[in-house]
Order: sequence, then C-alpha cells, then structure tokens
Amino acid sequence: MAGNGRHTSISHHAPGSEVAPTSVELSGIDQPVVPAYNRIAATLRDRILAGELAPHDALPSERRLSEEAGVSRMTARAALTLLEREGHVYRRPARGSFVAEPRIGVRPGGFSDEVRRAGHVPGATLLHTERMGATTLAAGALGLALGAPVLVTHRLRSVDGAPFALEMSTWPAVRFPDLLEHVGDGSLWALLRERYAVTPAETDAHIEAVPLEEASARQLRVPRGAPGLLLTRRTFDADGRCFELARDLYRGDRSEFRLRLGVEALDGPRLIAARA
Repeated sequence: MAGNGRHTSISHHAPGSEVAPTSVELSGIDQPVVPAYNRIAATLRDRILAGELAPHDALPSERRLSEEAGVSRMTARAALTLLEREGHVYRRPARGSFVAEPRIGVRPGGFSDEVRRAGHVPGATLLHTERMGATTLAAGALGLALGAPVLVTHRLRSVDGAPFALEMSTWPAVRFPDLLEHVGDGSLWALLRERYAVTPAETDAHIEAVPLEEASARQLRVPRGAPGLLLTRRTFDADGRCFELARDLYRGDRSEFRLRLGVEALDGPRLIAARA
C-alpha cells in the first residue's frame, strides 16, 4: 500500500502554506486505569473510523504525539504500533505513519458480489485443482460415503488486484462431474447457478482468528505470523443439501465480517442477515 506522496490534514491551510500532519487533541482523556498508549491509540482509531482522518493522511510523528500527550516517545511509538497491528495504520521508512485503507466488509460466501457492492473490483486466480476421495470431514459435511469422489479447488481471491484471501472448496463430484473443466477467475456460485441450476440458499460458518503460516503469508504478501481470519463454512441449496465445504483464509488487516443477529428468547441467537 503506497502513500499519496504528501502529508494531509483535516484542517484548512492558506494557499502556499506547508500542509502539516494531522493534529490530535489528546487533552481530557487522562484516565489512569487505561494505559497511556491505549488512550492515544483509541483517540486516533475513533477519528479514523469516523472518517475524520482519510486513507493515506499523515499522522503526527512519535515526537509530536509524545509532546501533545505528555508521554515518552516509547509510549507514542507503542500507540502507533498497536494501530499498525490492527490494520488502521501503515508506516513508510523516513516518511512516517499514514492512515490505511479501510477494511472491506465481507460475509460468508458470495465474495464477488460483496466486494463489488463495496465499490471494489474482485478477482480470482486458480492455483490448482484436484480429485480425491472424501475425507471423514468432507464426507460428513457433504452427505457422502467415506472415500467418495470429490473435487477440490484452490484459488487466490483479490481485491483491486491485491491478494485478499485464499479459498479452498470441496465439491461432490456426483453433482458437479465436470466442474474442474469450467473453473476460472469468475464467481463459482454464478457458475453453479448457470451450469448446474444450483442456487446457494444458506451458509453456516465458523470464524476464528489465526496467525498466518509461512506459505499462506507468502501468497497473501504479508509477513509470517500476520493476523488472519479463518472461515470454515458449509453452503446449502434450496433443498437443504450441502454442496460445498470451504476453508477461506482472509488477511486480517484488510477484511472484516459484519453480522446482524436477532435474539430469540427460546432458541438463542438467529442469523437475520450478514452484510458488508
């Protein structure tokens, strides 16, 4: 992610004057129960999420933050490091810290549609495919006998040309015998609708935070150990039959899942909608 080559500010400046990094008001937040670096990070985070600080705006330097907050430079550095780990900030050597692009909201399944809805361009690169016998997990999820033939697709999903997620899906060969001959860089769900008359109707998913191991990190172009979001999901058709078992691994610094839940007194939480 590259900066825009200039420092920006949310305040107005006279023509010809130097544009300084954004000033951060830190007075009135001296609460000893919260570590100072957390308070500084919270102030900056709130302004970023509220849109007061735009992507690629320059943030104050460690020295300036420390002076305004009355803390050491080490504390100011810890605040910026926390925001960088959260994906709100990126740094450029000798240039400073900048506001990162906002995370892209996605929901379980329907990647291409969700990314387009957010105003970005989705992409997919087919890494490899394979035919194999169903494992215990795949057989149970897809309603197959152990060892029954399944098709596996491995794809790299991108947003605006940048790596975003690794997608591994397992499909029952009995329902989609020639699927591997038609997998490309488009939406697989669209392919299922058009070629096999299968319409995704429901998805259940399990989401967990994981560190990215070396191979996945390399493909997603992030450091090993960077935060990732692992989504394990099953997709069902209108008849309630599971036709896909998927393992999607997202970059934690660029993605987020937003769910709207309804609470029922007897049955517990029920998913009303998942929206980006």
